[in-house]
Amino acid sequence: MNYSRLAIGLLLLASAMHAQNPAISAVVNGASFDKNAPIAAGSLISIFGTALASQTASADSIPLSETLGGVQVNFVSGSGSVPAHLLYVQPDDASKGVATQVNAQVPWQAVPAGTSATVNVVVVKDGVASAPMAVTVGPYSPGIFVSAGRPVAVNQDNSLAWPTGAVQGVNSHPAKPGDVITIYATGVGPVDNPPTDGNNSLDQLRHTTVTPVVMIGGITAEVQFSGLSPQFVGVYQLNVKVPAVAAGDTVSLQIQTGGITTTDQLKMAVSAQ
Repeated sequence: MNYSRLAIGLLLLASAMHAQNPAISAVVNGASFDKNAPIAAGSLISIFGTALASQTASADSIPLSETLGGVQVNFVSGSGSVPAHLLYVQPDDASKGVATQVNAQVPWQAVPAGTSATVNVVVVKDGVASAPMAVTVGPYSPGIFVSAGRPVAVNQDNSLAWPTGAVQGVNSHPAKPGDVITIYATGVGPVDNPPTDGNNSLDQLRHTTVTPVVMIGGITAEVQFSGLSPQFVGVYQLNVKVPAVAAGDTVSLQIQTGGITTTDQLKMAVSAQ
């Protein structure tokens, strides 16, 4: 027997087995990806790391499942553990510069309602658990969803409130002062009668218990509705009247709630009256 080849083979096998163990490097708001902010109960998050999934899989039904593509996510506090419901899992692909990622909803009961606490997040891939990562879960962690570098702010005709032609093939035009736009976000806070984990809100409207401040161009806008978007899981919808602001293609859009304000670097477009 060639013991040198056997030893090399065992080392390679051990290395491969070790490389398959999932490891978490960050747990962030699923809209803003802000690594310095807490995450919020009921909100969407993205988990990054190494070998978090062995295949790409997307949720195709609601309520979302607790297992997707052989992946599970648990929120652990003391002796208790609460599973998250999953939207998307993705393995590493170094050849394409793709990092492993898991998108999930934070359980509404991850911490007692209205409180903040440190909990451990654990990803289980094909039965193998990652080391826990401690994260702060609180009631608020607002983040506005972004597409092509701009906030997802929708005009009443379902176009995006971006400069006209900002993205080829995407219907967009500036909003006007007085228009009502819909902003999609996550982590905006507790709601009255929260749905069960993994479920949408098609059964009833759910309002945030605290109405956030929305600023367009630094001016406070009238919020006509703040609550969960009916058709999506973990997504909030804010219906907001555009205030009288200076026209431009780079008008800042921000949400402020629970003492947390989103970045002023997200820009929508507003035209003159």
